[in-house]
Amino acid sequence: MADGDRALVAALRAELASIEPSRACDRTAEVAGLGTGAIRGDRPALGRLMVRLLRDGTPPPRAFAWEGAADHCRAAWLRGRFLARGSLSVAHGRLHLEFVVPPEESVQLGARLASVGLPAGVRVRRGRGVVTWKGADDIGTFLRWVGAGSSLLELESRQVSRAVRGDLNRLLNAESANLERMAAAAARQLDAIATLDADGRLASMPEQVRDVAALRRAIPEASLGQLAAELEIPRGRAQRALERIEAAALHGGDAVSGTAPGDGSALRAKRQGHDGPGASSSRGPTVA
Repeated sequence: MADGDRALVAALRAELASIEPSRACDRTAEVAGLGTGAIRGDRPALGRLMVRLLRDGTPPPRAFAWEGAADHCRAAWLRGRFLARGSLSVAHGRLHLEFVVPPEESVQLGARLASVGLPAGVRVRRGRGVVTWKGADDIGTFLRWVGAGSSLLELESRQVSRAVRGDLNRLLNAESANLERMAAAAARQLDAIATLDADGRLASMPEQVRDVAALRRAIPEASLGQLAAELEIPRGRAQRALERIEAAALHGGDAVSGTAPGDGSALRAKRQGHDGPGASSSRGPTVA
């Protein structure tokens, strides 16, 4: 995780550990969730929580009776279990929450989570039970249920920002690729027009083909749709005119009055050489 994400996860854990249950039953449930395991040195807030709860006269940890317990007691128990046995990570903007518990407990924990509408994956990893979520919605629902507030809002805000930036980057990349293809096609067409004009063949082509060629020269950066709109002709007709110009330049004198045999595949091959396999193919060699 990035340092900022790691700090935010630590702040979220500290926020959960600072919750003061107002009900005695919730304090008892949270102590049961925390259990009797050793406290990791990188979780000082958890140590302070244990001291505070036990100092307040809460009974020592004992088995928690999930069946029949109120939802607020279940939430307190799960909060304690997450603080003691859970972890949250943010990898490339994706959330991953898991509990690492004894194998025999993992099935029970998975069933308890499923009973409150939060089904999780359960498996055994290197001899330990692992109960995990990878979906941001389930993780957010769980953390909100056990008491996370401002830290969770900040985490969700970062997730939304990442998603928006990702979508924007994809749109910008797609637009950039389209502009590059348009520029390559325009350069290819201008070369073909210059070739035909130099040897006099452009003047012998139909008037509409000459009009399209003249406008392409006048507005090199125009899209196919813009050329068609300027000339008030269908877009497909403008495209066929440009394809005919390219075919004529590619096949020499054979394409002045018509189209040389096999020019469609040759033109497509030439285009793929410039624009890649995704370039559009010729729709026809002639112009009405």
